[in-house]
Formats: sequence, structure tokens, C-alpha cells
Amino acid sequence: MQQDSIKKSREKIVNRRNCLKLMGVFGLGLAVPTIIAKPAEGKHLDNLHSISRTRPLMGTIVTITIADSSRDKAEKNVEQAFAKMTELEKIFNRHADNTPVSWLNQKGFLKDISPELADVLHQSAFYNYISKGTFDITVLPVLELYKKSYESTGSSPSLKQINEKMKLVNFENIKTNNKEGVRLLKDGMQISLDGIAKGYIIDQAANLIKLNGIKYALINAGGDVRVIGGNGPDKAWKIGIKDPLEKREVTELFELNNGAVATSGNYENYFDKDKIHHHIIDTSTGDSPVQTISATVLAPTVMQADALSTALFIHTPKESINLVGSLSNVEALIIAKGGRKYRSSGWNNITK
Repeated sequence: MQQDSIKKSREKIVNRRNCLKLMGVFGLGLAVPTIIAKPAEGKHLDNLHSISRTRPLMGTIVTITIADSSRDKAEKNVEQAFAKMTELEKIFNRHADNTPVSWLNQKGFLKDISPELADVLHQSAFYNYISKGTFDITVLPVLELYKKSYESTGSSPSLKQINEKMKLVNFENIKTNNKEGVRLLKDGMQISLDGIAKGYIIDQAANLIKLNGIKYALINAGGDVRVIGGNGPDKAWKIGIKDPLEKREVTELFELNNGAVATSGNYENYFDKDKIHHHIIDTSTGDSPVQTISATVLAPTVMQADALSTALFIHTPKESINLVGSLSNVEALIIAKGGRKYRSSGWNNITK
């Protein structure tokens, strides 16, 4: 990466989710938005064979569906996509002891950075910049504090403990360059790429599928969804967004032929029964935001949707809509506490 620090890249421009850990109090339990309909296994759609496989991966359940005139080609591409995602998970999984991210968190520096990790760090800097700091991969010490406090005492940590860990949260204290790699400038700093790496991994699998000539595919990783060309000629996928208030199964439906969608919410991964403290932390306060209960983003890539949904969840609903309005090819639905909905200007054009 041609930079002396991630701070410079900012100028170029859950959830949220602990996406690389098995489901649990701190893992990705989100399954929203959900796919309402998909082709049945082996069914012919306009002379296409639909192949669907589901496996546990990245701390969630991943389903890859491909439709192609060649059944063998569809099956081969499903396997290749899963292999690609498994390969990339070994870079970003902070919970395993032998991954680059876990080494960085243990030692505070990493000399050799893979192109994939460099790319995600660069993109993390971008989203930290445009979100005015609400998307911050250095928040992990605070998240771990909440986790340990609730596990040991059943209650939130003290303000003194939170403030102490907040001293470690600052994106500008990550430095990278080609010779020295990446370094965390404060002892005790740790990063979590959970709010962006899963999206990156899904996108890379989708790119491989497209490169191999597949025209119709869907990847659904626990509710983070990437769509390629619908589920057949002139047939869009139907996407449903889970109702965070649980008054009904789905709060809104829309169709998607190409692109990605991701949701951040407080209703799956939380520490207390009242869902006041959860896996999304406002880095300006050290506490979970309370105004928003669900933030859904539609974007060209899952990485974009993933990172932005986290940032929008932390902003106030009105701030979130203003931010989305400044971005190209991005739409959002924000559901505030109490159920009020805030939609970006183009959202109503895609919903049914």
C-alpha cells in the first residue's frame, strides 16, 4: 500500500458485526435481510440448472446459489466460491491464533501485509473518514470489555473502565507503510475487521463467479447478500428485511437483480435482556447507540453495505439519511426506536 499511514488514505477518501466468530453473544447472529424465495435445487429455470449449497463459514451460515445451463459448471463454481471464502477467512479471522489479524492484535505490529489485508485496511480508513469516525476498527478493546463484564458480573462495565479502554480507540493510531507493514501505536490496541471483512470476502467470491462466466448467482452469508443477475433471465431475487420489532416477519420487501444488501441491528447480538448494550459501539461515547434499531444499506458491493450499515446505525437517523444522500449508488432504510422509518431519496423506487 503506497502510504505512510492509514490516516493519509482517509483523505482519499451488530453491527456492527463480529462476523468471523461462531454465533453467540459476540458472534454474528444476524440473518437479515432474508431471502424470501430462491430456485429449488436442480430445478430447470429457462433451461438453467439451479445449484444451491449451504455451509457454516465466517461464524454464520452461508448459502451460494448459482443458475447456469451447465450443471457441472454451476456445481464447480459453487465449490470454487466456497474455497475462496475459506481461504480469505484465514486472513481476517481474529479469533484464531494463527491469522494475520490475530498476530497483529497480539504483537501490535505486522511486518508482512497481504494484498487482501492491505485492501481491507485501506477501505476501513475510507469508511472511517466518510462516517466521521463512527466506523472504527480500533473499537475492539471496548467490545471485549463489555463481553467480559457481562460474562463475569452480568452487568455493564463501570464508566471508569470504559473510559480507560476508550483511550485505545483511535483510527489515527494505526500506521502502515510498505517497509514496516502495519503498527498499532498504543499498547493494548486491537482491531476488529468484523464489520467489513465479511463483506469483502463475499465480494471476492462473487467476483470469481462472474470472472468464470456465471450470469446468475446469489450469496447469502447470514443476511449479508450479494446478487449477480437475478435468479434467471428477467427474474429478480426477492429480498425481505426482518422486522426488528417482531410484529411481523418482514418489514419491507424489494427485488434485486444486481448489487448487495446488509443490515445492522440491535436485536440479535446483545448483552442484556433489554438490548441496551450490544455489539455496536459509538466511539464518541463508549456505549451502544439507542436511537436506531435497524439500518439496512443497498449498495453495489457487500463491503460497502456492510461498513455503511454499521456507521449509519451509530449516527442519528437524520444524519444517516444525509450521509447516504452524499454517496452515489447507495440507498438506505433506517428504523428508529419505536418503529419510525427513515428512507433515503431513492429507497421507495426499489421497494414493493
